[in-house]
Amino acid sequence: MARRTLLIGTTVAASAALFVFTPGAASAAPHQPSVTVLTNDVSAPFQLDYRGGLYVADGGTGAVSKLDGGALSPVAHAPDGFETSGVAVGPDGGIAYTTANEDHSSTSLTIERNGRTTIADLSRFEAKKNPDQHVTYGVDHPSRCVKRAFAPLGGATMKGAVDSHPYAVDSLGHGDWAVADAGGNDVVRVDGGTGKVSLIAVLPRQPLKVTAQQAADLGLTKCVVGVTYNFEAVPTDVELGPDGLLYVTTLPGGPEGPVLGARGSVYTVNPSTGRVHRLATGFLGATNLTVDSHGKVYVAELFAGQISTISHGVAKPYVALRNALAVQMGGGKLYASTIAPTDEMGNPTGEPGSIVRIGS
Repeated sequence: MARRTLLIGTTVAASAALFVFTPGAASAAPHQPSVTVLTNDVSAPFQLDYRGGLYVADGGTGAVSKLDGGALSPVAHAPDGFETSGVAVGPDGGIAYTTANEDHSSTSLTIERNGRTTIADLSRFEAKKNPDQHVTYGVDHPSRCVKRAFAPLGGATMKGAVDSHPYAVDSLGHGDWAVADAGGNDVVRVDGGTGKVSLIAVLPRQPLKVTAQQAADLGLTKCVVGVTYNFEAVPTDVELGPDGLLYVTTLPGGPEGPVLGARGSVYTVNPSTGRVHRLATGFLGATNLTVDSHGKVYVAELFAGQISTISHGVAKPYVALRNALAVQMGGGKLYASTIAPTDEMGNPTGEPGSIVRIGS
């Protein structure tokens, strides 16, 4: 039950190690729309955005590209030694993308508009403010036995550490941007003109009551059974909905995959007040989402191998998509991406990632 999720790897090799066991859909979708592959020329397409065309941030290559027909046209590229996982295009045509180096000591949001480049230093903001520094993760009031059990995993309790890994971005309009920082467990606002970074909200702890089976699977002693462990939120995507709220996916820290169950959630965040509300939970690897013009939410579930929707606070399968990584509505069409899979040792299988169109 490590504090930090492995998904937030800094290279495709580190990230892909998490995807070795990605199955097909966990449950059959009641309706199976068609899936059309648009390109296989991607490795780890963590985020898509649509504005007059489909944009993709590929964490495997560090490239930000636009899909023209079946070909990817380069738009920007992360510096050597850096990855990019988030991209968004604003209503004024400005483009923003995230960058992070291997140890997350240098992370930023780069904004390019009308020939001008503004760089917001997200790692500096995290080091200076560390918004979740007063949040206690792990077990509240652990017993001696619980402390011993979790000691090899970093301890039974810990405060929010300084860690920045910007994972997704979206335009707030008026030149501002919202960034989901998976390392910082928060969503921040970036002024596109000045690069100033400010906090919108820290995402809440993700509690899990440990079962006997989970304890056994993780090799933990019996005294942890029934204990509530509060994981970090690890926000992986942010999108501005038609209602003016931000929609955020979380991939709780710790062992990912099925071992601890479907723990992913979708939250709404008021960008003006910072108020956070959980919209739905029960996602198996909620890595990305999109909201259509009617407010319908689609969620990419990596470990379930599917795109799901939210209906009355409940996750419902929509379409099976092995290795589903990102999803985006644009131009009246639904797009998604998949990550190139690896074997049990984390080695590439030779199968590429993809960008697909769902439905006609």
